Amino acid sequence: MPDVAVVGSGPNGLAAAAVMARAGLSVEVHEAAGTIGGGTRTAELMLAGHLHDICSAVHPMALASPFFRAFDLQRRIGLVVPELSFASPLDGGRAALGYHSLDRTVEALGRDGAAYRRLLGPLVSRIEGVMDLTQNQLLRVPRDPVAAALFGLRTFEQGSPLWNARFREALAPALLSGVAAHAVSQLPSLAASGAGLMLTALAHAQGWPIPLGGSAAIAAALAADIRDHGGVIRTGEPVDSLEQLGGAHATLLDVAPRGLLDIAGDELPARYRRTLESFRYGNGSCKVDYILSGPVPWAAPELADAGTVHVGGTREELARAENEVAAGKHPERPYVLVAQPSRFDSGRAPAGRHILWAYCHVPAGSTRDMGGAVTAQLERFAPGFRDVVVQARVTTAAELATYNRNYIGGDFSAGIMDMRGLLQRPVVSTVPWRTPLRGVYLCSSSTPPGPGVTGMPGYFAAKHALKDIFGLDVPALGLQ
Repeated sequence: MPDVAVVGSGPNGLAAAAVMARAGLSVEVHEAAGTIGGGTRTAELMLAGHLHDICSAVHPMALASPFFRAFDLQRRIGLVVPELSFASPLDGGRAALGYHSLDRTVEALGRDGAAYRRLLGPLVSRIEGVMDLTQNQLLRVPRDPVAAALFGLRTFEQGSPLWNARFREALAPALLSGVAAHAVSQLPSLAASGAGLMLTALAHAQGWPIPLGGSAAIAAALAADIRDHGGVIRTGEPVDSLEQLGGAHATLLDVAPRGLLDIAGDELPARYRRTLESFRYGNGSCKVDYILSGPVPWAAPELADAGTVHVGGTREELARAENEVAAGKHPERPYVLVAQPSRFDSGRAPAGRHILWAYCHVPAGSTRDMGGAVTAQLERFAPGFRDVVVQARVTTAAELATYNRNYIGGDFSAGIMDMRGLLQRPVVSTVPWRTPLRGVYLCSSSTPPGPGVTGMPGYFAAKHALKDIFGLDVPALGLQ
């Protein structure tokens, strides 16, 4: 029997497996799908030679996650960091531009540039403290109290009706709202504000990297390290009960709380089971992948250089769209998150072609095809966009849930992003990765620090399993 069984080969499951294998333990990873990766898969969805990221495409945490930094990810795979990290187009050919350089961003924002610097500058200068606060369990004393206080005050401001108080024009508010809307939450709200400010500060501190060859490169690097240290990865092996795992001393589950209920069943104490049953999932996404005959014909030409584009218009328009989703409606003009990976990685498509990655938010479990609405929003800010579309593929929220059992209702965050959802993930505890069953740990994005390709939930679960079950410390993770 292996010392450790890991269920699920998303970035968190693979991170957990890598830590355990590095500690000298025998490790087996079980993946239900035919390929590893979870939210970091890349595939030819439509035509040969056109590589599409299935879930995540741009990775702000690839350089910032404490786990990936310890793992030396940037030395294992190729990462391109666009100088223009993100942008938000407005009508009339204008665009708010978020550069890697804070100074350049401030200059591009005109009258509101100084206000933007006062908001973001202190977070950028104390980025290590911000990451310590946001990439750990919330019920703890932060290592940098000043950074925590600065972040908390700004989160409250941008998550409240005061969010426009320091601004006079439309560009800076649209820029900030486009990032905050990643949280699939009401706008303004504290959870969206916190996520948005953290991601924006990272954009200026280190940029938002794009993996060469696609997001699958991250999973491949983790898998290679696991195998190099004796681990075994088995695909096409769904796990429906703990008995299937053959009595491993430690079991780490990269699954949503519903998956934990399905696998552990009546072995869980009734009170804990009820807590898992009450766990709240967020709204979903409808994804649209495009093959283009050329680059997107943005009305604002600067957008061609953006790794990520937040399409939807002004702060008020973005908030309206997200609040309609929160109310259970499908927006006529949705917020659309767009990534342009082939602009920075020519290997994603044949010469002369481009692939475009896009999704919009929809109510949980939605079966509605939002491809027309997404295309219309792109056409609005890139006249002639329809003329360069060679082929498109729509994946509804309901289809996302079928594709990955962790995406309940199409929620790839594996849990609602609000203040209660951040604290109860999935339980309120100083060690939420540990379940009441000895040796069984939850290591998915349903545990702290939450969603995103960070590897941190897997790292924390492995850290506690090493200490609790094997009496071991976390091993060195980097390249020699």
